Amino acid sequence: MKDYVAFFSGGKDGFYAVYLAQKRGMNVRYLLTLKTTIGLSPHYENIKSIEKISHNMKRKMVTFDMSLGNQKLSEFIKNLGVSGIIGGDINLEDHLRWIDNIARNANIEAIEPLWKMDSSSLVKEMIENGFVYSIIAVDKKCLPEKYLGYTFKDTDDLERFVSENPSVDPAGEGGEFHTVVLDSPLFERAMALKVNKMLESDKYLYLDFDLEVIE
Repeated sequence: MKDYVAFFSGGKDGFYAVYLAQKRGMNVRYLLTLKTTIGLSPHYENIKSIEKISHNMKRKMVTFDMSLGNQKLSEFIKNLGVSGIIGGDINLEDHLRWIDNIARNANIEAIEPLWKMDSSSLVKEMIENGFVYSIIAVDKKCLPEKYLGYTFKDTDDLERFVSENPSVDPAGEGGEFHTVVLDSPLFERAMALKVNKMLESDKYLYLDFDLEVIE
């Protein structure tokens, strides 16, 4: 079986892309987390908790510092010996082109299982397939502080969020919010979100948090 690597932050979109890829018979051997250079990442700020997710999935997590540049990233991925890289993009054309270029330079395939799916249908599908996720960051221009920690456990939670925020993409594809997955079919056991404190950057209100396995 061929091996694959997936861009991974612990958020729902990349997570669901891994889930769909594995359903198609792809062996996602590595989870790749990036230290970005384009502003604060609420996920990377909680890297220790993201590592706990990879352990729960029995997958090897690798990290890469984007200050080294795109070419070095392609070389890094190529050295993993994988056949392709999996992204969780839905409709961001620029990011799709970026992943395509990274894959081309690594001489591997780019796979985007969520591409052009309807955001509302996609998040409903996630929840119906057993995904539970919480908001860990909000763009201050889009959502208020009260949504930090908001958890999507069922479709009622989703419908409530959508009705209260009709101008926000239900998947947060425009960066309106960021999430962490607490339960999924890829987990051995569900996890609980433990909030340590709220922090603020120029763009985001975000959580410093721990994840605890539910016994």
